[in-house]
Amino acid sequence: MYQYDKYDQTMVDARVAEFRDQAQRRLDGKITEDQFKPLRLMNGLYLQLHAYMLRVAVPYGTLSGAQMHVLGDIADKYDRGYGHFTTRQNIQYNWIKLEEAGDILADLAAVEMHAIQTSGNCIRNISSDHYAGAAADELVDPRPYAELLRQWSSFHPEFSYLPRKFKIAVIASNTDRAAMRLHDIGVQIVQNAAGEIGCAFYVGGGMGRTPMIAPLIRDFVPLDQLITYSEACLRVYNRYGRRDNKYKARIKILVHELGAAEYTRQVEEEFALLLQQGIEPPLAELERIKTFFADPAFKPGLPIEADRSNADFALWRDRNTHPHKHAGYVSVTISLKPVGGIPGDASADQIRLMAALATDFSFDECRVTHAQNIVLPHVELGRLNDLWQQLAAAGLGTPNLDQIDDIIACPGLDYCSLANARSIPVAQKISKRFAESGKGAEIGQLKLKISGCINACGHHHAGHIGILGVDKKGTENYQLSLGGSEAEDCSLGKITGPGFDEDGIVLAVEKVTDVYLAQRTDGERFLDTYRRIGMDSFKEALYG
Repeated sequence: MYQYDKYDQTMVDARVAEFRDQAQRRLDGKITEDQFKPLRLMNGLYLQLHAYMLRVAVPYGTLSGAQMHVLGDIADKYDRGYGHFTTRQNIQYNWIKLEEAGDILADLAAVEMHAIQTSGNCIRNISSDHYAGAAADELVDPRPYAELLRQWSSFHPEFSYLPRKFKIAVIASNTDRAAMRLHDIGVQIVQNAAGEIGCAFYVGGGMGRTPMIAPLIRDFVPLDQLITYSEACLRVYNRYGRRDNKYKARIKILVHELGAAEYTRQVEEEFALLLQQGIEPPLAELERIKTFFADPAFKPGLPIEADRSNADFALWRDRNTHPHKHAGYVSVTISLKPVGGIPGDASADQIRLMAALATDFSFDECRVTHAQNIVLPHVELGRLNDLWQQLAAAGLGTPNLDQIDDIIACPGLDYCSLANARSIPVAQKISKRFAESGKGAEIGQLKLKISGCINACGHHHAGHIGILGVDKKGTENYQLSLGGSEAEDCSLGKITGPGFDEDGIVLAVEKVTDVYLAQRTDGERFLDTYRRIGMDSFKEALYG
């Protein structure tokens, strides 16, 4: 993984000192909350319903064991003993005291971490495939390219005050595990007919109030023009993006209103001008970055299958591991979704255990996924049983990856000042309902996502089943949508009809899955069946 040089460390340390002074001036009453707000947001500090919330950046989801351990210590020392892993591959803490925020940033800086650009109208944390560098189906490791984009975008003076927040994802597989086309810019590393490696650019995706799938605007950008083309995309947006209306400020609105063809024309024009200026870092810099992502010392000749004599272990192994590019290894997903649990939450002790397991089992590396789980990317098959036993003992061995109880959910009205309804209790009730009925195993792959408001932090638009909490005359109400996907077959869910109360939405989800079980053919996922039979059968079951 990438390691800071003296410039990285100096910038992060300087920001800690700067924020300490800003926070102290706020505590002393020398600046107002309105004056302090843009300063704290530049450092990932939000004011939520009950307390300050700090969002920590985890670039492309990659963490060392030491970094993960510090995240656990911060949960104990400064929060209430837990952290919440997010759909941006970050972690956030919900009970922060302002007088201690500077100390947290200093603790993070000591292990090459920060909270810079996790908020505000800037380029946010660059996300990527959580199996990057390990997946058997990837073209190359996309993380060096994500890191190059991170370095370019950090403290970029021209893009520090964009019309709205801006999110970039980078993948290198035809299987999209990062919701790439639902980002402001999605970059896929591709190979052209001549065998050259380059980048396909998708621009103008996003969820929220107006969900859109990003169109392809260029199918091949040479690697030595990645930053230049990215800058061209941002410059056109920065020039024309709406700053007078936050509901129309995202790049997806600009691309939609200009049209993909006209937006592309202007980007290409800007791109040509930038090429003349020579802003691209030399390929030598990319090669330097790549050295930090070299393969670990994989062992040859390892067994290619794990012992399956224990049925519980065999189930977990089948569901929660992913094929690795090296024989004898797999990538392991640690579920943060126990039955009845809060999706994405982990206790300080669990975080420290995962840190130790990353060091012991996975070459000192772990990943945060956009589905709010943790991945150990490089685990020997012969050691899987030992790993599973330690995870199970700590409540981290739930075998539910991509099952109905592997729910994505935002914090909702329990924490968030923007939310209209609670997400957490709904997720907990659905998880318990399907655990008690035993239908989860029969249903198979089904991605359920819950948002507590239209901002869609729970990615409900992209759920095979999506749930959106709304305010209906002062009462929490839940809309149900079907047919979304964040993957390479990207689609947006469609609302079934009138919403439901908290208990009603749980029953509605069960009715929808019953239709699927009755209508599916052999091998069909829920999404396949929905696309084949359409909405009517589901609406009949829901509304009669």
